Amino acid sequence: MAATDVSKYKLNHTMLRVKDPEASVKYYDFLGFKQIHKMDFPDNKFCLYFLAHDGPKSVSSGKHWTDREGIIELTHNYGTESDPNFKINNGNSEHFRGFGHVCVSVDNIQAACARIENAGYKFQKRLTDGKMRHIAFALDPDGYWVEIIGQNPVDKTEHVKDTHTDTYRMNHSMIRVKSAKASLDFYRNVLGMSLVRTVENKDGGFDLYFLGYEKTKTGEFEVLAGMEGLLELTWNYETTDKADFKYHDGNAEPQGFGHICITVDDLDAACTRFDDLKVNWKKRLSDGRMKNVAFILDPDE
Repeated sequence: MAATDVSKYKLNHTMLRVKDPEASVKYYDFLGFKQIHKMDFPDNKFCLYFLAHDGPKSVSSGKHWTDREGIIELTHNYGTESDPNFKINNGNSEHFRGFGHVCVSVDNIQAACARIENAGYKFQKRLTDGKMRHIAFALDPDGYWVEIIGQNPVDKTEHVKDTHTDTYRMNHSMIRVKSAKASLDFYRNVLGMSLVRTVENKDGGFDLYFLGYEKTKTGEFEVLAGMEGLLELTWNYETTDKADFKYHDGNAEPQGFGHICITVDDLDAACTRFDDLKVNWKKRLSDGRMKNVAFILDPDE
C-alpha cells in the first residue's frame, strides 16, 4: 500500500455552482465567511471562489486554503448571472434529490436567525416551525439550504440578543446515500474518516451519520457543533432495497452541487493507494490538463 497518512487528510471544501457570484459572496459574507482564495479561468469561462471563516476565533484562522477544513467553493460559469432561464438545482426537489445542505453553527441561534431574517433573507424552516426547535434552514440566493445550529444549548440562548459571526463555523455538508453500509465503508476505510456521531430515527425511517477527520471522544451535539469539516450522510431506510434507485449527483442536468474535496498529504501516493483499493475513478491525475487534481466516485457516484 502506498505511503500516505490518512490521519493527515482534511475535508477541505464543498463545491456549489451559483448563478450570481456577487449575490452569493455577499450572502456568505453575512454569515461570517471571507474570501480566502480565488481562481479565474477566462479561457474556460468560469471562476472559483473559496470562502471560509477566517477570524481570530476561527478553527483554521490564517492557514493556507489547502491546509484547512470548512471551506465552501462557489463555482460561477460566466454569463449565468444574466441568463433568465438559468436556475440551480439545490438537491432537495423530489426528482433531483441528492445533496441536502451545508450547515453553519452559530453562538446564539435565536439571535443569529433573527439577524438573518431582519436582513431580508428567506428561510426554508424557521426555528419555530415543526417539532425540531433547535435547528433552522435559511436559503441562500440560489435556494441552497443552509442549516443553522447552535454551539450552545437552545434553552441557554433564548434571551440572548447578540450574535458574533467571528465565532461561526462551517460545520458540515449533508449528502443522501442509498446504502449506509456501503457509504460508511467507503468514507471510513477508503477516505479514512472517523464516525463521530450517529442519530437513529426509526420512526421517521432514516439515520444520520456524522464523519470527520478530527478526533473527538464524545458525540455530544454541542461538542460537534463547535467543529468544522464534518460530513453528514443521510440514509433513508427504503432506498437500500430498490435496485433501480439512484440519487442525483448534482453534475448531471439540472446541475447544482458539484463535489466534496479531500486534501491529502501526498497526492501521488494517495492516488496509488486509491488504485490499490480499487476505487472507481471519474478523473485520474493523468487525465486532462489539470494534473494536480483527481476525482474518485463514492458508492452513489
